[in-house]
Amino acid sequence: MAGSIVEPVQGPVQALECTKSEDIDFENTVRRMMNAEFDDWPNEAGFEGLDEIRGPVNLKVKGFIPPWAAGTLYRTGPGQYTVDDTPKGTFRATHWFDGFGHSHRFSIIVNPDDADAPVRVEYASKRQAQSLVDAVRKSGRRPDISFGQRADPCIGLFGKIMSLWRSSPLGRDPNFDNVCVDMKTNVPGLPSRAGGGALDPGGKGDGIKNMWLTTDAGIMKEIDHQTLEPIGVAKQQNLHPLLKGPSSCAHAQRDPITGDLFNYNLEMGLRTYYRVFRVSASTGETDILATISAVDVKPAYIHSFFLSPSFVILCVPSSHIAMGGIAVPWNNNIVDALEPFDESKPCRWFVVDRLGGRGVVAEFDSPAGFFFHSVNAFEEEEKRDDDGEGDTGDTVVYCDAVEYPTTEVIRSFELDVILQSDGAAKNFWGDEDRNRRCQVRLTRHKLRVPPLPPSPPDDASCAMQTPATASLAVSRPATEKVFEIRAPRAGELPAINRAYATRRHRYVYSLANRGFSSLLDSLVKTDLVTREAVFWDNPRGHSPGEAVFVPRPKRRGGEKEDEKDLEKEGEDEGEDDGVLLSVVLDGVNKKSYLLCLDAKTMKELGRAECDFAIAVGFHGLHWPSVPDGRSISS
Repeated sequence: MAGSIVEPVQGPVQALECTKSEDIDFENTVRRMMNAEFDDWPNEAGFEGLDEIRGPVNLKVKGFIPPWAAGTLYRTGPGQYTVDDTPKGTFRATHWFDGFGHSHRFSIIVNPDDADAPVRVEYASKRQAQSLVDAVRKSGRRPDISFGQRADPCIGLFGKIMSLWRSSPLGRDPNFDNVCVDMKTNVPGLPSRAGGGALDPGGKGDGIKNMWLTTDAGIMKEIDHQTLEPIGVAKQQNLHPLLKGPSSCAHAQRDPITGDLFNYNLEMGLRTYYRVFRVSASTGETDILATISAVDVKPAYIHSFFLSPSFVILCVPSSHIAMGGIAVPWNNNIVDALEPFDESKPCRWFVVDRLGGRGVVAEFDSPAGFFFHSVNAFEEEEKRDDDGEGDTGDTVVYCDAVEYPTTEVIRSFELDVILQSDGAAKNFWGDEDRNRRCQVRLTRHKLRVPPLPPSPPDDASCAMQTPATASLAVSRPATEKVFEIRAPRAGELPAINRAYATRRHRYVYSLANRGFSSLLDSLVKTDLVTREAVFWDNPRGHSPGEAVFVPRPKRRGGEKEDEKDLEKEGEDEGEDDGVLLSVVLDGVNKKSYLLCLDAKTMKELGRAECDFAIAVGFHGLHWPSVPDGRSISS
């Protein structure tokens, strides 16, 4: 179980050897899963008997957590999966993504009188959907649309028809809506009930004006960033009247310079409309950058998208929703509403101009597939390769994502599989073909965008303010696959140094599965230049959560590196100069701890230990307590 370091690539021969070694690692992972070597890796403590800790409680710190990592680590995700004493007995969530929301706060506090003293760490948590839990306890079933909750066999045709007409409880109570996938701070444009920049433990303003929880729907939930108490719910339609569709993306993107927020809204029905929009951080105003609609553009489940310096890139994967979207309320969940996977239906890529108001400026196809998480996107100007007589004028956009060849991986996150109930894990992973298809591929796509036409005038008509309705194209160019790094050398819930958002990056941190767990079993650092993979050497049964990169602050009086050097891939010494924070479940002892790793070496520096288990969650953010010039998106 020891962590491993793969030797870096030095040239073509070594690159070939590295690829062979990657193949061996991949085959070993598949074999371990088929042989159920995850049998003795316990995950139950992260899903059962979890408590709300209003706190704050002090955690025991071991080792060293650097003072410059001081601040607050926020985490969110599901935290309760059963409801007792319902008219139908005990209600049980059946999919990881459908647990009832639970948010967490780790405060890393320095001694203001002694900078060399060890930091203190405090923990508190708050459940986010108590009213929904109460509703389930009253009826024995979920009254809302879930991600993948198995259908109640007692609900017949009449019940399905009624579900199509059931009014949404949105807006009645912020404790009702189960919004718990990601977290965003200082979101512009939305009506906030927060008091604005509260005081941190040191008595100074912390800079957080509002905090919102997000999910893959057109709603967001506001919470108090100190108490984690739900205080409000807002719809995307509050931002713009055309953003009236029920679906959206949990992972809205932020411009790292301006702080502008980008997302899409999906309206389904007889015709599908994807509306890509921007919310200005300076004015709070929202404008529609593109409305994408065509006969061959289907509604799909999309969890993330891409943002580069000039474009919003929306990839519509092959996770198509049946019946024009009606299948979602008919089945009361998203997973059962997906069409059977069809490899003849490619992924569709739409490149949307976000600077000049030109709408969709390019379209591409890639082979049928699926992804949850984008990693990053960046641009380069294309150079001529033959005689070097200037640029072609094309802009090359690179998009990195964690991909799968089918949608089958969604079922791997059902609780019966994760918790190995009734042989479900062995049945799922014992199918060799499915096993292979459910292994991660960290993939880079290359999109060549031709020179753009002139920007529309400032006084353009209203039609140009919601530009570029996509039409049915006769043929579209394909994206070029630059590389593909397979499991276990890359994993899920990817993270980068956010200072490199929309720029060429080298390192990706993610949660890998080497075949020892029915979920995820290690943290891995992937070098995209050398294809080197370094794993955290974690004990058996210790399951990490998403890694959050905290950069070492810049020195006073200057930058770490010359800006020109930062643009040269492979020459930047500072991209991995920081620490990783991850909430780890010790499944053996049924406790959790906050882990601090050196982001260069992947070696443990320190930890803050809990006397209890914390739910295996999704995403979060680190908010520094010491301003260091980082952008709003940090």
